[in-house]
Amino acid sequence: MAKYSKKLVDRIFELMSSDTYTIAEVCQMVGISEETFHAWKRNKPEFSESIKKAEEARMRYFVAEAKKSLIKKIQGYTVQEKHTTYVNVKETGEDGKAKDKPKIKEQKVVDKHFQPDTAAIIFTLSNGDPENWKNRQNNEVTGKDGKPLIPVKSIEEKKAELEDLLRKING
Repeated sequence: MAKYSKKLVDRIFELMSSDTYTIAEVCQMVGISEETFHAWKRNKPEFSESIKKAEEARMRYFVAEAKKSLIKKIQGYTVQEKHTTYVNVKETGEDGKAKDKPKIKEQKVVDKHFQPDTAAIIFTLSNGDPENWKNRQNNEVTGKDGKPLIPVKSIEEKKAELEDLLRKING
């Protein structure tokens, strides 16, 4: 089992910040147990800080890659596909026996274009400029000619209505 050292901490940092390795995989690669890893994380502040920085570095990398991918999805992109067709050709080897040897019959390169992705465009606009691009609907309900559904009355009008109702009830 490996012993705690600056070199080992640096190696763990490198592994954790550069890829999506699990803690178990990192521990196996550097020759320590998961229990040791967690004990060091609890008991050695410099190790814990290194792990935290590695996770932050990995997340920054993921965000940068996601942005690149999003740009491609928004703009559309083209990739080249190479298609090769082989045929077997009989050749006589040094021993005088006929052998099949693959030979390229045809080779072509095809450009394949991917259109911009509507969902990626909507996502970017609604999150990047929410004031102008909302991914929701607002329904406003109004009365006839744009007036309020429930008429707004002044206190005097409400008092007069209440007095009128009380007169009707009390007869």
